[in-house]
Amino acid sequence: MFRIYFVRRLRLVSIFEFRIYIPVSPPTLELEKNLWRRGYRHVAGLDEAGRGCLAGPVVAGAVILPQGVMIPGVDDSKKLKAARREEVFEAICDRAVAVGVGMCSPEQIDLMNILWAAMEAMRRAAATLAPGPDFLLIDGNHCFPKSPWPYQTVVKGDAHSHTIAAASIVAKVTRDRLMHRLHEEFPAYSWRQNVGYPTQAHYAALAAHGPTPYHRRSFRLEPR
Repeated sequence: MFRIYFVRRLRLVSIFEFRIYIPVSPPTLELEKNLWRRGYRHVAGLDEAGRGCLAGPVVAGAVILPQGVMIPGVDDSKKLKAARREEVFEAICDRAVAVGVGMCSPEQIDLMNILWAAMEAMRRAAATLAPGPDFLLIDGNHCFPKSPWPYQTVVKGDAHSHTIAAASIVAKVTRDRLMHRLHEEFPAYSWRQNVGYPTQAHYAALAAHGPTPYHRRSFRLEPR
């Protein structure tokens, strides 16, 4: 929002205001192209899902795409509806050079803390890639310790890098599917709807039934 002002008798007065909406471009391959030009062949994007959840694992996705290939529909997973994410997930699996998944359990999250558990999930995801990566593009501003691969961290990477955005979809769809299966075991917690995130229904179930083995005991399990 922009406001234009003028000063009258030392009092700031607003004349008018207006809003400008700038379309947000989908993530591109600019970061990847720079790395390909430098000789890296297998550039992997990494992202995670589930850091803010009360229950379930944190899941990371890793994706290597063919050089120059953009998959229609790939975007930050949070911008896509569930059905569209599923469609794009299948396209990623069909067209990617390699797709990997890693995760850390609630017990591991409680032991490490959520930040380093998310980093470890990313390391595990990268380690499953075949062929292996020769460079990592990592969403955020941290990398796991002693990375055997060169890497670049990218704040809001799923909004800038096509490969990181693809990894965000892999992580999100994989984790959502897992939480839907766990819902069948513990339907009172509404995980089919909230996939473990803090919601009123989730907190109400915790108050009524207590935590399950899938809850993160190091997290606050009651509303503030």
